[in-house]
Amino acid sequence: MHATRKLWTWLAIICALSFAVLAWVGAEIYLTAPPIPKQVISADGEVLFSEGQVDRGQQAWLSAGGQQLGTVWGHGSYVAPDWSADWLHREALELRQIWAKRDFGASFDDLNKSSQAALNARLKEEMRRNSYDAAAGTITLSADRAVAVRAVAKHYTDLFGDARSLDHLREQYAMNANSVTDADDLRALPAFVFWSSWAAATDRPGATDLSYTSNWPHEPLIDNRPSTGAGIWSIASVILMIGAIAAMVMAHAAAKEEADPEPPKADPLFNLKPTSSMLATKKYFFVVIGLILAQVGMGVITAHYAVEGHSFFGYPLADILPFVVSRTIHTQFAVLWIATAWLATGLYIAPAISGHEPRFQKLGVNLLFYALLFIVVGSTAMGWLGSVQHKGTAFAFWLGNQGLEFTSMGRIWQILLFVGLLFWVTLLGRALWPALKKPSDSRGLIVMVFLSALCIGGFYATSLTWGQHSHYSMIEYWRWWLVHLWVEGFFEVFATAVIALLFTRLGLIRAATANNAIVLETIVFLFGGILGTLHHLYFTGTPTFVIAIGAMFSALEVVPLSLIGIEAWRNYQRSKAAPWVQSYRWSILCFIAVGFWNTVGAGLLGFSINTPIALYYMQGLNMTAAHGHAALFGVYGMLGIGLLLFCLRGLSDRLAWSDSLLRPMFWCLNIGLAMMVFISLVPAGIYQAWASISTGMWFARSPDVIHSKLMETLVWMRVPGDVVFAIGTLFLALFAWRLLARRKARSTSPYLTEGEQG
Repeated sequence: MHATRKLWTWLAIICALSFAVLAWVGAEIYLTAPPIPKQVISADGEVLFSEGQVDRGQQAWLSAGGQQLGTVWGHGSYVAPDWSADWLHREALELRQIWAKRDFGASFDDLNKSSQAALNARLKEEMRRNSYDAAAGTITLSADRAVAVRAVAKHYTDLFGDARSLDHLREQYAMNANSVTDADDLRALPAFVFWSSWAAATDRPGATDLSYTSNWPHEPLIDNRPSTGAGIWSIASVILMIGAIAAMVMAHAAAKEEADPEPPKADPLFNLKPTSSMLATKKYFFVVIGLILAQVGMGVITAHYAVEGHSFFGYPLADILPFVVSRTIHTQFAVLWIATAWLATGLYIAPAISGHEPRFQKLGVNLLFYALLFIVVGSTAMGWLGSVQHKGTAFAFWLGNQGLEFTSMGRIWQILLFVGLLFWVTLLGRALWPALKKPSDSRGLIVMVFLSALCIGGFYATSLTWGQHSHYSMIEYWRWWLVHLWVEGFFEVFATAVIALLFTRLGLIRAATANNAIVLETIVFLFGGILGTLHHLYFTGTPTFVIAIGAMFSALEVVPLSLIGIEAWRNYQRSKAAPWVQSYRWSILCFIAVGFWNTVGAGLLGFSINTPIALYYMQGLNMTAAHGHAALFGVYGMLGIGLLLFCLRGLSDRLAWSDSLLRPMFWCLNIGLAMMVFISLVPAGIYQAWASISTGMWFARSPDVIHSKLMETLVWMRVPGDVVFAIGTLFLALFAWRLLARRKARSTSPYLTEGEQG
């Protein structure tokens, strides 16, 4: 007990210090973020962009799809360009061409090398010079650059408008004509994209050859290359990771671990009778399966748009379901079904752990279910309506699609979801309260379950921190608090604690051992994970020290994954501990799959892009998608499915249970995911990385690469993996249908295997 208290103390200290540093970094980002000018003017006094247009342009872009339609500073979707890189390259080419024709009377490409070199040097000096006047709040451009800016701005108004000459380009970008319909919004949109490009090119005050985005994106025309710090801290982070892994392996080898206890002769949960609130959670799990099917369907459509930008095998589907909507649903439903599975698991196990069914608990579980259903349906419908009917920026922010990846639902729905999560924590806490008060060997695990649930509910408040007019750098800062700390942080702690608690209840691990292990694992994970959030913010207009902190602590995130294989092997051994454990075989195998994908998806693929030097060239390319698919579904998705199966085992008629359907479900999901990632996404990411390193980020995201024969072939090579994966989801749906359709009398125990059913 003394050792456990010390671990809890260390956990509290690490969390307090880490969040203090993270908050300090946020304050520094706020103070040093790229300035938003009141006006952008030419040297002769002409106003190119007036006061408020950068802010209005940001809102216009977000309401048109935002991060579901290309990226800014590397964050968003992968078919359309990174607009900051695209503008930067177009403006540089336009300005250079103006000088070539005026000064030499010829196109730049027709000039001799010495003349080209002179213009390139002049171009770098012009575009890297910081002409922002803080007192006046203006950016002043030369007359020639103003001409170039006007030309690129016209391209953007034509592109986001309805110019017929750009129909083919829009199809390549998977964007519809009239993405922005309001005339004032359309005029303002180029101001935001120009500003994002200006911040990426111009030198910070007092610095040379170092832009506000630490020289991201790679653009050789103006010598936008990785900073020295990006290289140094990348090397340091790799050395730290290797040393920390070695230390952890040595510590594990030196530690004397207790062997698992002798398993009980019979299933300890054999006679568990679900309470009314536990039975009420069953419908949550069927909705989870429905959301999985919808998410996979939208994923198929979204991936296909990478080849036929407006059509689905010839049918003009984008007229009613544009890319921005299908991708929003695909990413949003992924988070929602995983979260719903975990929320329902908490509501199911709480009364089982405490043996206490609070008054009106079933009513609360039912109210929460219909509230969550209302939020899912309402936010999806309003997001679709706002995008298709172009309801405008206010509608998009409050009710429709905010245009932010993984956090796209309108603010009203975010508020309702926050209230719903607090209600969930209340339901969970009141059911766990007797177990929290009562001294027991497993109380530490129960406390961890409740505290992580409290963080899940409380930290969703970060979705309410940015406003409609917030600086884009601050939006990204707070968005990653939500995505990284909420989804990748506290949900993982919650799930890990729940799994440990389930194993102790089954008598497969010792409660005292699990208590110490779960606190220690949480310390190791959060020590790197909290400040590791900053690896998402290297190039979003942040101070340069963000690269140092993010690189070092994100390297530490990989360290605990080095022993995941050992834990997976021990779980596999536990699945064979006694004949009755086979009743939980597929749940345990899902937990083992989590270990595999944690190592591969979060570890190998994650660290392949997490160092500053790697992310500099690969941010916003398909290597990010490979990591995202392998980690999000492989880790969190398989966790959700494993928990779902465990709970349904105790809620379903034993005669309706079918391991023969779960077997192909499990293998199809994992094999299909592996095929999708390693046959298509990883090769596509490597090819794009080559294009980014050799030529520039603009080229890696251009139609010349995205719609090259090789890239489109790699998109088609997703089909076999997608089909195998989809078959796995259909087996899961068929399994659920069997549970619903067969209304046989419930036997004494719902935990028998098919073999035991005779």
